[in-house]
Amino acid sequence: MAVTIEELYRNYGILADAKPEDLGQHKYAYQVILDGVKGGPKEKRLAAQFIPKFFSSFPELADAAINAQLDLCEDEDVSIRRQAIKELPRFAAGENIVRVADILTQLLQTDDSAEFSQVNTALVSIFKMDAKATLRGLFSQILQGEDIVRERAIKFLSIKLKTLPEDTMTKEVEDYVFTETKKVLEDVTGEEFVLLMRILMALKGLQTVNGRQQLVELVVEQAFLEQALNPADPDTVDRLLQCTRQALPLFSKNVHSSRFVTYFCDHVLPNLSTLTSPVAELDIQQEVLKLLAEMSPFCGDMEKVEANLLMLFEKLLEFMPLPPEAEGENGENTMSEEPKLQFSYVECLLFSFHQLGKKLPDFLIDKINAERLKDFKIRLQYFARGLQVYIRQLRVALQGKTGDALKTDENKIKVVALKITNNINVLIKDLFHNPPSYKSTVTLSWRPVQKAEAVATARRLQGRPGTRLRRQGRQEPRPNLLSPPSHIHTELQHIRIPAVTEVVSTTTAPQLVSTCYIFLWLQTPVVKEVFFFFFCCFFPSK
Repeated sequence: MAVTIEELYRNYGILADAKPEDLGQHKYAYQVILDGVKGGPKEKRLAAQFIPKFFSSFPELADAAINAQLDLCEDEDVSIRRQAIKELPRFAAGENIVRVADILTQLLQTDDSAEFSQVNTALVSIFKMDAKATLRGLFSQILQGEDIVRERAIKFLSIKLKTLPEDTMTKEVEDYVFTETKKVLEDVTGEEFVLLMRILMALKGLQTVNGRQQLVELVVEQAFLEQALNPADPDTVDRLLQCTRQALPLFSKNVHSSRFVTYFCDHVLPNLSTLTSPVAELDIQQEVLKLLAEMSPFCGDMEKVEANLLMLFEKLLEFMPLPPEAEGENGENTMSEEPKLQFSYVECLLFSFHQLGKKLPDFLIDKINAERLKDFKIRLQYFARGLQVYIRQLRVALQGKTGDALKTDENKIKVVALKITNNINVLIKDLFHNPPSYKSTVTLSWRPVQKAEAVATARRLQGRPGTRLRRQGRQEPRPNLLSPPSHIHTELQHIRIPAVTEVVSTTTAPQLVSTCYIFLWLQTPVVKEVFFFFFCCFFPSK
């Protein structure tokens, strides 16, 4: 016969009135309360509140009490489930904490948002009682539980661990998290890997140089850098991309990216055109080149620096075309179609080459024969001519635009294009030095502009401080080149510079010299670009 409301209240009264030392004598009364889980909705709600209240007084009924509460946590009535879950932390004492954590972790699979929030709150509360025991319950389900439980438990840890106070996340607890996470990393999906790395990066004990180096070693294991890359397998390519993205924030002057950079030069760049993208809308070549560029400043000592530079050099030749032929064999005009200048690709490759070139400054002089070097400089000159034309067009298009005017899609693309072309321009100038120089510093176009650089850019665009501009009327401020969303780069892959050779061929040397004197007189920032343009056009490499 089912227990009634009256019986529950009567037996609750017996237990509530008994002295603490005499509670153990009323085992029958507590058993009646446990039987309340077999009653109707009202009886179950009362049982959910009464069972945990006297749980600690009846250790011999501990298993029965936890099982009864667990039955209520799985009830069809959501209000009963919420009440039972709310009371679960009261069972978390001693050896029971692991079991309660295990139960709560399984309950993360609920689809009811209020119930899910209740489970999260309960888990956080028992974390503060015994963090390590709670983690044992969580990792038990992550390693052995159902997929949805595993997924939500990992997400819970990635969000909540970093919010816990220091007295909860002790060194012992952090060491346990690191050890157990390494076990989980032996078999993970891409999304799980990202979340687990987020968990580890938040641990205070891994914020040191040694800690970051340990994390890089973990990523290296996941990336399978000892194996050759299969460019046709999207899963293999995706694994490499995910691992590289996770390693990037860890690199510094003390934690080096050498193994990743060498792997990219050995296995990725030779297969660049055949890489299979894991996501249909992703420009895989652009993504790979951007990752390589971001890693290149953090290379330490490299055994294969010459081989890596040679591969970057070959790729630069591939993306930096020769000028089109202007005349045929009989002297007739046979101007071929202007090649497409892939600025975004070239920015990444030039930047990577420039960074690695610092480690072997004589590479272009000692390691490249004269004919190939001459060919390379011709390509650089042609690319530089296109840059000058396009930079002037972009500056004219953006002049006077501020605020909302710069937020249109068209102007965002132009702002990015101007950053890309300015970066390439600076790097090419370095390579034109004799011997080539690697001293200039640029910020990659998709990276946030540093404060000092932003100020310098604003001054360059708006006029030098203390300089009187000899123009009538008020000067409209030029736009501050902030970094727009990186997805805009995908629209800049095949920008075509129309009639570059026509511009050069129809401009005489006296005209260019006169123009330069005018710009000098006006003291405008474009003078440097004009002189460089003049140099490229009329003093080609021998």
